[in-house]
Amino acid sequence: MAGKIPVTVITGFLGSGKTTLIRQMLQNNQGRRIAVLVNEFGELGIDGELLRSCQVCDEEENPASNIVELTNGCLCCTVQEEFLPTMQQILQRKDKLDCILIETSGLALPKPLIQAFRWPEIRTGATVDGVVTVVDCEAISSGTLASDINALNAQREADPNLDHETPIEELFEDQLACADMVLLTKVDRVDSQTQTQVQNWLKQQLPQTVKIVPCDRGNISPELLLGFNASVEDNLESRPSHHDEEEDHDHDDEINSVYFIFDKNFEPQALVAKLQDLVEKLEIYRIKGFVDVANKPMRLVLQGVGDRIEYFFDRPWQSSELRQTKLVFIGRDLDRTQIESALLEM
Repeated sequence: MAGKIPVTVITGFLGSGKTTLIRQMLQNNQGRRIAVLVNEFGELGIDGELLRSCQVCDEEENPASNIVELTNGCLCCTVQEEFLPTMQQILQRKDKLDCILIETSGLALPKPLIQAFRWPEIRTGATVDGVVTVVDCEAISSGTLASDINALNAQREADPNLDHETPIEELFEDQLACADMVLLTKVDRVDSQTQTQVQNWLKQQLPQTVKIVPCDRGNISPELLLGFNASVEDNLESRPSHHDEEEDHDHDDEINSVYFIFDKNFEPQALVAKLQDLVEKLEIYRIKGFVDVANKPMRLVLQGVGDRIEYFFDRPWQSSELRQTKLVFIGRDLDRTQIESALLEM
């Protein structure tokens, strides 16, 4: 590992809290210089913008240079076309970095990504220090594996490699099988007895050496998530996957994203009500973005999975930026005009 930059892979289902976790790690970086690769579905880089807003880069550096967004699908599907040149670009400045974080898509299989670290162009400069799998405690306790299991199922339908009786369960098992640690999120939404039951169930799915750590809103010391020294790419055989022998897969062309930029403000509760109404009528899986709220100096961050939509103020609007509302919708066969009309009539 001498001379190699350590890479931590953050994987987990749609809406489990991966971006929130990374955002907290950047805000509490304890002096570490961290590069971040975020997997973004949609033409507007909402997750990347959230991370950039943490302002953890050195003043003389361009903050965008520490955050790289892969915009054309799951990392497991784009390692050949996009991941390799991205990693080569980052490794050119590895003397200025202490570690790299990679947030995979909620649909990504972690193992193909890790296998890419065996490529000669990468293995001499980087190693997978560890894999952290983020698990939604509330979803598990309710008998599902993700906060919106229907949305996840719909996105998996087009994958020929996952034409199984229980594809979501197998994907979940693959994410667990690759883990060095399991981070149990949204524990604040269940009681202590339910949390214990979920942890006991997870222990049955994991090797004894893989620990389960409860986490509330991404608040956890980076010391726990970094420094595994696992060299995962050299020991993949010990992390079996349902998909070890399968070929690369294609995505469902019916899954699309639409984005909007509005020069208008919105009242948060009214906007959430309108969005929830749209979710009921359309196959909308994810909503995320920034909202301009009248008479508020702070920018509103909005994130939705299914009909569960949350929002919070993250920072003041900067004098150099326009106060605009920017929203991304991800779903099946989304009609841009229909969504835009509903929002403009507010």
